[in-house]
Amino acid sequence: MEPISTRYFNSLIERLETVRDNQAGSIDRAAEMCARSIAAGKLAFTFGTGHGAIPALESFPRTGTIVGFRPIVESTMISFHHVWGDMGARQYRFIHSQEGYGRAIMRSHQLDPADTMILFSHSGINAVIMDIAMECKERGIGLIGVTSIPHSSATPSRHSSGKRLFEVADVVVDTGAALADSAVRIEGLEHPVGPTSTSVTIAIAHAIVSTTAEKLVKQGITPGVMVSPNTTSKEAANIQNDANYEALWARLRDR
Repeated sequence: MEPISTRYFNSLIERLETVRDNQAGSIDRAAEMCARSIAAGKLAFTFGTGHGAIPALESFPRTGTIVGFRPIVESTMISFHHVWGDMGARQYRFIHSQEGYGRAIMRSHQLDPADTMILFSHSGINAVIMDIAMECKERGIGLIGVTSIPHSSATPSRHSSGKRLFEVADVVVDTGAALADSAVRIEGLEHPVGPTSTSVTIAIAHAIVSTTAEKLVKQGITPGVMVSPNTTSKEAANIQNDANYEALWARLRDR
């Protein structure tokens, strides 16, 4: 029998190949929306709760990403790895189910109608994600949903709108992750192990950012790219990256 690690990697590779082969059009449309916002001097925001915050964080500022992407990271939504104590799993479980919190987040970041929002959510059913999704629709802000249609379509919404993310987003990128997320069964163990959704959504996030960069270059716009100080002159990298931070501030300061 194959080692469990081989079975897991094969499952993850299969999921990535399926996304590559079936979601290229959606990723391109998502990048077109982001490029339109960035070319206009606006922002492409990214947000997720729980593990969905990880691909949002990856969009900027890390090596190989570009100015114009703006993660929204709520500490109450990402620190549940503590489990016990401050900002633990139980607080997270409570907060992400509270309607109104997502709308407060939107007010704090003062989104412009010409911005774009990318929401990462495996289930696409919970209150905070759907608060933000619904407000984007109400305000005419372009909305991209990165979600699992197999999971979401099999699960009722937990938002008063009765909607799920894939039903309201302007563009949907389907991760195809299974209802249980985890991909590997072990004989003698009731529940599967080896989740794939986080790895797949991070890959999708970088595919969107990279495609956005290409579209901007084709328009004659040179996006500021974050570079690694560990592979080139540290001083040169810091100069480049500091310029990128200033360019981001230029997009934020009038809000």
